[in-house]
Amino acid sequence: MNTKKLLFVTQFEELWFDALQSLMDLRKAGFNHVVFLHVIERDKVAMRRGKGYLKDEEVKLREIANVRFIDWAESLFEQGMEVGAYIVVGNVLPKIVSTVEEEKVDLVVTGRHKRGKIQELYAGSETVEILRRTSTPVLVYKYMLPSGKINEKPFEQPLIALDWSDSTDRIVSYMLNFKEIIRKVVVVHVASDKELKGPSAMEIQAIRKANRQKLEEVCERFQKEGIDAEPHLYIGSTCEQLEKAAQEREVTMIVAGATGQSKLKEFFLGNVARNLAENSAFPTLLIPVQMKA
Repeated sequence: MNTKKLLFVTQFEELWFDALQSLMDLRKAGFNHVVFLHVIERDKVAMRRGKGYLKDEEVKLREIANVRFIDWAESLFEQGMEVGAYIVVGNVLPKIVSTVEEEKVDLVVTGRHKRGKIQELYAGSETVEILRRTSTPVLVYKYMLPSGKINEKPFEQPLIALDWSDSTDRIVSYMLNFKEIIRKVVVVHVASDKELKGPSAMEIQAIRKANRQKLEEVCERFQKEGIDAEPHLYIGSTCEQLEKAAQEREVTMIVAGATGQSKLKEFFLGNVARNLAENSAFPTLLIPVQMKA
């Protein structure tokens, strides 16, 4: 099995070493190399003292991050992991993109980053932008459960959301890379209310049966690899129903595809990937429709 790289992006606000430690099951899926990334934002350096940009403040923040990363790396070395680190100054998004390209990472792990509505109109969601620019899967990791406990095995029981688009096969194939650590998958399709308006009861049942058959076919692919799988059909608003399904089925993360919509369309029509990344209480693994070979 080839060694795979994990990019762990932390601003030391949401994601700490215990979050990284909870992902160590990924070693069974070939992830034996972790790259740390901490971005010192120029505007925050200036805001600390209400003055212009201060070089000595940057040096101080670099050293604080360096001390933390050395401590983390020592623990990972003991576990047989390879480690790299970047401490850079600039804007978070372009620094993530450049690090992904330079290190050729296989998965990005980051925290939740919210923006105001006006910023979203022009800049779009940071997470969706990473997917659009790098074609690398992104795990928006909310590792603390509502109970206050750490989500120790996020890949153990994922909910896989499918919309029957071209991304379906890509999502399933990608998740099978984690078959050594997945115990069970919950496969969900959310049908729109509009699909059920107007037709007769017989036609509605035909729609239900057609979706159910597709769900069962996906489940069979996981079952052939020794992974327990169960199909579920929900009806209503996609994000609301996925969150409901995640709570009802006690899953450990939500997995969804991410499309490359235009920023304007994304803002006005909404975007499932963006909404899940920003608003779901569960870790959200987003898999781009277009992935690099």
